[in-house]
Amino acid sequence: MSELPEASRVVVIGGGVAGCSVAYHLARLGWTDVVLLEQHALTEGTTWHSAGFVGQLRSTVSQTRMIMYSSGLYAELRDLTGLDPGWRGVGGLRLATTPERVEELRRQVSSATTYGLELDLLSPAETKDRLPLLNVGDVLAAGWLPGDGWLEPAQLAAALAAGATALGVRIVTGVRVTGVETAAGRVTAVVTSAGRIATEVVVDAAGAAAGHVGRLAGVDVPIVPIKHQYVITDAIPDAGSTVDIPTVRDPDRIVYFRGAPSPEGGLLVGGYVRDPSLWDDPDPLSAPRTLFEPDLGKFAESWGNARHRVPALAALGMDRVVHGPEAFTPDGEFLLGETAVAGFWVAAGFCVHGLAAAGGVGKVIAEWIVDGTPEWDVSTMDVRRFGAHAASRTWAATKALDGYSRYYDVVYPGQEWTAGRPLRRSPVWPRLATLDAALGEKAGWERANWFGVNAALAGDGVTAPRGWAGRSWSPAIAAEVAATATAAGLFDQSSFAKLDVRGPDALGLLQRLCANNVDRPVGTLTYTAMLNHRGGVEADLTVARLGEAHFRLVTSTASGVRDAAWIRRHAAAAGAGVTVDDVTSAHGCLCLWGPAARDILQPLTDAALSDVDFPFMRARRLTVGPVPVLAQRVTFVGELGWELYAPAEYTLTLWDLLMAAGAPLGLRPGGYRAIDAMRLEKGYRVWGSDLTTDTDPISAGLGPFVDRSKDFIGRDALPDAPDRVLRCLVLDDPATVCLGGEPVRVGGVPCGRVTSGGFGYRVGASIAYAYLPATTAVGTPVEVSVFDRWSPAVVRAEPLYDPKMLRVRA
Repeated sequence: MSELPEASRVVVIGGGVAGCSVAYHLARLGWTDVVLLEQHALTEGTTWHSAGFVGQLRSTVSQTRMIMYSSGLYAELRDLTGLDPGWRGVGGLRLATTPERVEELRRQVSSATTYGLELDLLSPAETKDRLPLLNVGDVLAAGWLPGDGWLEPAQLAAALAAGATALGVRIVTGVRVTGVETAAGRVTAVVTSAGRIATEVVVDAAGAAAGHVGRLAGVDVPIVPIKHQYVITDAIPDAGSTVDIPTVRDPDRIVYFRGAPSPEGGLLVGGYVRDPSLWDDPDPLSAPRTLFEPDLGKFAESWGNARHRVPALAALGMDRVVHGPEAFTPDGEFLLGETAVAGFWVAAGFCVHGLAAAGGVGKVIAEWIVDGTPEWDVSTMDVRRFGAHAASRTWAATKALDGYSRYYDVVYPGQEWTAGRPLRRSPVWPRLATLDAALGEKAGWERANWFGVNAALAGDGVTAPRGWAGRSWSPAIAAEVAATATAAGLFDQSSFAKLDVRGPDALGLLQRLCANNVDRPVGTLTYTAMLNHRGGVEADLTVARLGEAHFRLVTSTASGVRDAAWIRRHAAAAGAGVTVDDVTSAHGCLCLWGPAARDILQPLTDAALSDVDFPFMRARRLTVGPVPVLAQRVTFVGELGWELYAPAEYTLTLWDLLMAAGAPLGLRPGGYRAIDAMRLEKGYRVWGSDLTTDTDPISAGLGPFVDRSKDFIGRDALPDAPDRVLRCLVLDDPATVCLGGEPVRVGGVPCGRVTSGGFGYRVGASIAYAYLPATTAVGTPVEVSVFDRWSPAVVRAEPLYDPKMLRVRA
């Protein structure tokens, strides 16, 4: 153990691959005053027993980028340190033994095209040629990824650590962190068994112990340690060395395997059990190289399936069992970013595949700390994506165990899971069951996807989209769109995140954060984006000016915590006199949209609702019956109407009033699937797909909502003439519906991917949006690969529905 410094610019806690990678990348960006602390020897927490698989294709483009970057990092480390990071680029096989899994593979082929990854679909015979050890009698197809492989965990960590040390990082082992000091809401020091280090930046990269370290700083980090095991088999007779055989994933049989360097000719075989077990220890990883007793009963299914897939294993035993803790999260995504305690960062929760992404994680966290935002969009991994309920260990464990048990299941878009539900319920909840609501969940909120009572209204001509797009679908969606277009729909959007920004400096702060001008008269509603310094969209929201120094921001359900943190961070940096209060739960939100909306609402209020008295993009306080309401004349479906915000205790009464008043005029309750279909027809963008932290509003077609005459964060990074722009595509076949992520080619050349797609019932078309070269003009024929089949489409002018905005402003 070397002597601790009294102060350091950054303290990284955890000497596994994540901590070593963060330290290395910080130093590479010029932050060399970094101390990495590990209570044992390097890698002796969770890294050392990792199975080491590197599968580059993931469910999101950012995770795929992170793993692709990691793979390219190894040669750099070897040149810098002279150490072999243990990379074996042997390629990988993904087997499919059911028609559903073949469909998944075909979708993955499309995804790989958008990521620039090579993925070939193999026949059973071709699969056998790749790995003669396999029994392919029940294999229907396989995916071959030549860029996949595996790593030696200790060697990778050693190379990262050596690289960090060469750049000036100090690594201290055998030192236990016992406390994290804070003052005025930010980190000030780390207390250890060997002394105190003053610092303003701490990175919690403690793996399965990250939750414990977080609690030292007063931060809830929803890490769930789960027991996971694999075995090293005896050597396969006459097989020779197996270290260079491809990695194999057999998800239908919940098993994976690869070659193992010891014993010579053996395999490493692992699997995901259906009844996983928690590791509930108040001080996890306090002992080095923690392992549990083998649980071969739970492993029996995976072991039996491995022997089926590799018949040579039938006569062999297990040389050893590795049963250790792995850090999982409630939604199976990484936990990255700065927490509510300023300066306390997290890089943990890697759900078994952290070794594959370690290089990318280090790059992302280092850029985030140094530059304020990373190059890639990691919003789905942002530690701030959870609400206060994530502090519940019971809830986090319930979600994580459920996710682990389904780790290898086919995941269909729109599929809903029931674990940990219901949790957050709007005031309208008592009415949902009586209307046969099909419920979905977002950020813990129960929300109606559609209402079963509407299904019979759709008529005989409505059919489900073909394939996966029709799996989570109901004719009620079409009926709800039709009702909204011909009469009115009532939508409960109480889950909208709502933030009150107040104070003498509120206007100045928001003018600096918002790309659009929010210095408008009281009662005005402004649509805007908040950008990072690269011009990427950090938030997409509406701002209502309710007073000279009072603004109500409405943002997406899952973005409230993150957006509030963004505003508070910049307020603190500027020393602004501003308070930011999350008032989401205090106010319900009912959206009344459709040509009959005014006729339904007007008899219930004394306020005049004409276009002159209550114009588009205005906000007014009024009463609806006895209910006090903040009414905002705005729409996300392209029809006349209002968002009606009422105190939570009044919201159910408001629902009943509107339903009773609207029933004679054809009002129907509507759900989120109808909203999404209608917003596609209007070209309304969605943050997280059409808009991300690495896309700018000009390229997204939102230039009219950017005021370049004022100074705001990201202004100077915006392009005058972007190279790529978001285009609206209409597929020739209305029954072929995009789900997002499909590659698009122009003139036979892949040049983009679908950001969002669906069916537009008012225009009778399959719609998709994709960023394409700016030279791709309206009318250009293109092709979209839906499940690895190229479907013709054409670029269309937008919006497809009501392009003159007559229905919205009528």
